[in-house]
Amino acid sequence: MIKLAVISGKGGTGKTMVTAALADIGGVPQVLADCDVEAANLSLLLKPRRISTEEFRGLEVGRIDLDICTDCGICESHCRFGAIVRRDDDWAVDTLHCEGCGVCAYVCPMGAIEMVPHVCGEIFTSETDRGYLAHARLFPGSGNSGLLVVEVKKRAVALSEGAGLILADGPPGIGCPLIATVSGMDAVLAVTEPGVSALHDLERLVTVCRRFGLRIFVVINRFDLAEEICAKIESYCEAEGIRVAGKIPFDPAVVESVRAGQPVTRTESAATDALRALKDTLFAELGIS
Repeated sequence: MIKLAVISGKGGTGKTMVTAALADIGGVPQVLADCDVEAANLSLLLKPRRISTEEFRGLEVGRIDLDICTDCGICESHCRFGAIVRRDDDWAVDTLHCEGCGVCAYVCPMGAIEMVPHVCGEIFTSETDRGYLAHARLFPGSGNSGLLVVEVKKRAVALSEGAGLILADGPPGIGCPLIATVSGMDAVLAVTEPGVSALHDLERLVTVCRRFGLRIFVVINRFDLAEEICAKIESYCEAEGIRVAGKIPFDPAVVESVRAGQPVTRTESAATDALRALKDTLFAELGIS
């Protein structure tokens, strides 16, 4: 089984569009994972049917037992995140600001504070017409997105019996969620676009992915909007020994398909033709059949 993550060095390159297209035309038994937990959008294009929902608990946060608290305020004076606040004349922990460091529990002379698990998201298992989908939602203001990505991947692996492909829609950037996504993958497909910042972010992305020993492929979306910069991206990839697996033209059909909530590959368009060529090249390189 091949594990492939579709990623990007910056947001807005068309990563989810490409993932949905590959899922739609892959033609192999597959499991899908939306690892962009802070802005999960793959479900918008694949119309999943929910099977199960689980709570996601991240790092612990402080909780004050008011029956024991003597209102001394020592916890508040030691908290460096402003998480100890007054509510209705009592001390309370603001979970949006609490970083789970445990200092408040350590300094409390009465032992009135304990660190407890905090629900900061949900993990979903769903079914689509193109296979199972593991995805999640991180609550606004919550952290630990990398840990939530790991949990999503675990659900995908658990659903993968008999599958030939795990296809993950990764997050943009090079931070913790991206690292959690590409860890354990066989290959990545980096979606970029012909922009100066996109090329710079692609370079950073390649640097990170190479530390994981991954096979790296690139697809250039909307390549015809700035062909000079597109040529620079291709030159960079050639110099780095990276295969440009495809180039997708700017196509209004993509926008219309997103508005309709479906992969663009369900239309006859120039983008569809390019995405089919991308799939053929990529799957041949990875030995997916």
